[in-house]
Amino acid sequence: MSATILGELSVEEFLADYWQQKPLLIRNALPAFSSPISADELAGLALEDEVESRIVLEKGTSGPWELHSGPFEEDIFQQLPESHWTLLVQAVDLWVPDVGALLKHFNFLPPWRLDDIMVSYAPQGGSVGPHFDYYDVFLLQAEGQRRWQVGGLCDQHTPKLDGSALRILRDFEQTDEWVLNPGDMLYLPPRIAHWGIAENDCLTYSVGFRSPTLADMLGDLATELMAQGNTSYYRDPPLLPKMAGEEIDPLFIQQVQGMLRQLADDKTLLADWFARYMTSPKYPELAEELEEQRRASIASQHYLNGDLAD
Repeated sequence: MSATILGELSVEEFLADYWQQKPLLIRNALPAFSSPISADELAGLALEDEVESRIVLEKGTSGPWELHSGPFEEDIFQQLPESHWTLLVQAVDLWVPDVGALLKHFNFLPPWRLDDIMVSYAPQGGSVGPHFDYYDVFLLQAEGQRRWQVGGLCDQHTPKLDGSALRILRDFEQTDEWVLNPGDMLYLPPRIAHWGIAENDCLTYSVGFRSPTLADMLGDLATELMAQGNTSYYRDPPLLPKMAGEEIDPLFIQQVQGMLRQLADDKTLLADWFARYMTSPKYPELAEELEEQRRASIASQHYLNGDLAD
């Protein structure tokens, strides 16, 4: 399938010049796009126990950018102000097959890099504040208009606003600004500051690609090694009398580096672990439940079609 979602840009050009490097605005990425889920249906999902959802209030009772986590009670939507709030629902692609079908447009990227499709609804002024992420994301406008302001590169040292559970940037300086209409899409690489504000009632799809921290990866690899009963133990380098002091001699560090390098050179071990780590479902229990439902649906269809023996 051709990568028409990139507009006039070829896959090769996008991967070489934009992927994980700089933002890209694509007008009419999906012309005449119609959202498979409505705002009311999205709110319905946020009531379910199995669904991860959040509401962000720009001006909450506890201060600016107040975060509430679901599942929610139905009456909460009657208590919200008329503007300046956002509902976010994770992994909508798992719950709504037609939303999941959008992933076919991103077949120019490894499917195991995908995290999920988050869908957000916001009335006028709704936003989650100026922030940055450590993952790649494609922001597809589904309904209404959203104004995106984009800034520079950030990192863990970039100042953030105190008193909020969200990573709101304390100082935000925009370098670009665009208003996205239905069917338009904005690609943002990791660590780019951005701020999306609803111009009116709008739905936005966020197709995110997972980017675990190196600490998380090393932690999971250590767990895997223990599960395999790995029996590699630390051994000293050849010792000399002068190395008996309290100060750690550089040769000890070189010894540890060598042992870790030997582990890293085990391509079979790393390939097996990395494949399982990066393909593990974000919501394992949910994935199993949906797979069981899928199998039951297929079996039922076969029965109705007379494919199963009496």
